[in-house]
Amino acid sequence: MTCIEIAKPGGPEVLVPATRPLPVPKPGEVLIEVAAAGVNRPDVVQRLGLYPPPPGASDIPGLEIAGTVVAHGGGVTTPAIGEKVCALVAGGGYAAYATAPAVCCLPVPASLSLVEAAAVPETFFTVWHNVFERGALKAGETFLVHGGASGIGTTAIQLAKAFGAVVIATAGSAEKCEACVSLGADVAINYRTRDFVDVIKGDAGGVDVILDMVGGDYTTRNLKCLNTDGRLVQIAFLKGSKIEVDMLPVMVKRLTVTGSTLRPRDVAFKGRLAAALREQVWPLLAAKTASPRIDQTFPLEQAGEAHRHLESGGHVGKIVLKVG
Repeated sequence: MTCIEIAKPGGPEVLVPATRPLPVPKPGEVLIEVAAAGVNRPDVVQRLGLYPPPPGASDIPGLEIAGTVVAHGGGVTTPAIGEKVCALVAGGGYAAYATAPAVCCLPVPASLSLVEAAAVPETFFTVWHNVFERGALKAGETFLVHGGASGIGTTAIQLAKAFGAVVIATAGSAEKCEACVSLGADVAINYRTRDFVDVIKGDAGGVDVILDMVGGDYTTRNLKCLNTDGRLVQIAFLKGSKIEVDMLPVMVKRLTVTGSTLRPRDVAFKGRLAAALREQVWPLLAAKTASPRIDQTFPLEQAGEAHRHLESGGHVGKIVLKVG
């Protein structure tokens, strides 16, 4: 099969096409003929040599795929051979074929193409766990997401709005702010021209849940924005993870500061998330109440160009590799 390898740690040019044998599904896994694979920030970090795959996972990058089940490992009966699925994987997505745990596969809704379905697993699993489970966002609460035009951001806006929250997003241009509003954000703040703390404290008064991937000096500013009993959920640190912060607001306002990573979690945990998504979110996808926002697609062989586009920061939503 054709796949994309990381020749050595470095820039997008180190992503090179290669040929490997088809992977063999282990017990509990299925083999998927991949139609499309999502491109995500963790792929970039892995390419740089800073995010090695978990033990036992493929060294081929790619954490989410969509395609057709073509073989079963031992003990697997569903999804059926021939069924179109999207799947969360711990690696191996940038390839013509990939294995996936059967419990991490979800049926492709009739409302989505395979390209759109490939943009679902990583962001929807991440948002569901961090916003609704760790962050415990409830209807009527106010939710702030930084990086509202990113894959995570566009997903978080739609799901938070669908479940009854007031949604505030930050983004880095007027065009991106407009995109956030079009997806359901009640307020979009251009962080290059306005201080989000001033806007939130002045207009909304405060927020109940924040999903942040920036870190650095945003941490103290986030704590200022949170209401009493508010929750800050951290999923990345574009501005750095080492900070000095005054913890007094955490104590006085009874705040919760938490975070998570998804890739290293075990299959049983990811399977539980898949089941929750199928029950709670798949009806929204079927009804087109929520859907992945696709910014651009690239052929598999142009994975390096896809990474360049992601790192440029000009995208709104997800970038997807088309296979075949």
